[in-house]
Amino acid sequence: MFCYQCEQTAKGTGCDVLGVCGKKPEVADFQDLLLYSLMGLSQVVLEGIRFGIHDRRYGAFTVKAVFSTLTNVDFDPQRFVALIHQAVALREEINKQMESSGYELRLEEGPATFAPAVTREELLGQAASVGLFSYPADSPDILSLKHTVLFGIKGVAAYADHARILGHEDDDVYHFIFKGLAAIQQTGLNLDDWLRLTLDCGKAAYRAMEILDAGNTETFGHPVPTKVPLGHKKGKAILVSGHDLKDLAELLKQTHGKEINIYTHGEMLSLHGYPKLKEYDHFYGHFGTAWQNQTKEFPDFPGAILMTTNCLQRPRKAYQENLFTSGMVGWPGISHIPDTDFQPVIDRALALPGFEEDTDKGAVMVGFARNAILDKADDILAAVKAGKIRHFFLVAGCDGAKPGRNYYTEFVEKLPEDCIVMTLACGKYRFFDKDLGDIDGIPRLLDVGQCNDAYSAVQIALALSKALDTNVNDLPFSMILSWYEQKAVCILLALLYLGIQDIRLGPSLPAFITPNILKFLVEKFNIMPIKTPDEDIREILG
Repeated sequence: MFCYQCEQTAKGTGCDVLGVCGKKPEVADFQDLLLYSLMGLSQVVLEGIRFGIHDRRYGAFTVKAVFSTLTNVDFDPQRFVALIHQAVALREEINKQMESSGYELRLEEGPATFAPAVTREELLGQAASVGLFSYPADSPDILSLKHTVLFGIKGVAAYADHARILGHEDDDVYHFIFKGLAAIQQTGLNLDDWLRLTLDCGKAAYRAMEILDAGNTETFGHPVPTKVPLGHKKGKAILVSGHDLKDLAELLKQTHGKEINIYTHGEMLSLHGYPKLKEYDHFYGHFGTAWQNQTKEFPDFPGAILMTTNCLQRPRKAYQENLFTSGMVGWPGISHIPDTDFQPVIDRALALPGFEEDTDKGAVMVGFARNAILDKADDILAAVKAGKIRHFFLVAGCDGAKPGRNYYTEFVEKLPEDCIVMTLACGKYRFFDKDLGDIDGIPRLLDVGQCNDAYSAVQIALALSKALDTNVNDLPFSMILSWYEQKAVCILLALLYLGIQDIRLGPSLPAFITPNILKFLVEKFNIMPIKTPDEDIREILG
């Protein structure tokens, strides 16, 4: 195996024995083979589109399958075997459609002609020759960009799959994923071509977040400022972690009247701000902090636990019997809910003791998505013009366990009192419960939402630039980002596609970025690694 798609990759260079995330070599190899088969499917889909075959099933399957290869999503090798065979079956379906009309498809030997072996052992043998460094490239820089596009596509696929579940699809997003996956196996594209494809991936990422935002808000309403308890109530309990709004909504519906309180964890915190979810009085509060700590926290949770997307690292046997997964998430030995019938989770919660008493651990505010903030635009602009608000910071991104992430806590704590902090994604758990006070009634800490709500943050920045009649890069607005996995990669590419400059990124730079590509990003976008909180604050504020 070789994997370096996440920030915590071993020694900062790559996992080649066992994934830091707990991914075993067999799973890593099957993921490589699945991606190879999807590259072949994409090549044939593009030929089919030119021939006149348009079927969203191919896009829907591809984003679901690519999603399964993200960090901490699916560790079940058998599910990858099934997906590999499905990818090839869909590819051959398109071939037959074209052949029946007299069209002879001629593609070079490779992923478009790949025939999967029958046994797992033989499949693993095939996987040995299709890993990340098998992709044809004239230089390390082109290979670096191929990997960047691949990892960006993984993030795009995650958001596109969430949007699809809520009934929102976009043919342009699907088409880019096919184009990007197919291109990875091509020769003949030069460095400039790959730089364009990288920014095109950012364009697709931005669109995927936009349709996901539409799916979330049209289904559950626009988030509103909401106080969320961090303690717990006496009684039976289910904890929901991950990202998926629909799974949470279905669970709330199915537990209504059963005297089970529903708690959130990790990226699910912001869901308390959605009006349609707030209607359930047993949707109570938030338990725990960032996802990387959950193996410590979950044994202390006396109820059932539902994981809805990539949020679990190395599940411990001590609490596996209380743990369930849904959607694309899967681990061997852990119960999986293939649909949205959560009765097994409910039954387990009823069998467990639940919390024995009420506990008050304070509360935090969520729900400051674009509508909520822009509703106060006049007050915000007045405070800016009066000099009461000097600067806006978006301190956002992923959390992780590797040392160095205390930077984000210190950065927020050290900001002057005339600065506003917007935050989103699980990186917020480094400071989400800090009392930063307010400026003329405007909270200094504004929780915009999940990682995909970077779309909302961009809309806020664009609205501010319009109101202040200035370019977004000339705003008193700075982005301090942390990254861990592939959704953060696609968000970064979306920001670069939009021309956002001066982004500070940490806690370390991606291992798959070569020095020459980093030099290009610095020269064109002035993207830079974080330093120390004091240095960065001083450089930004002067």
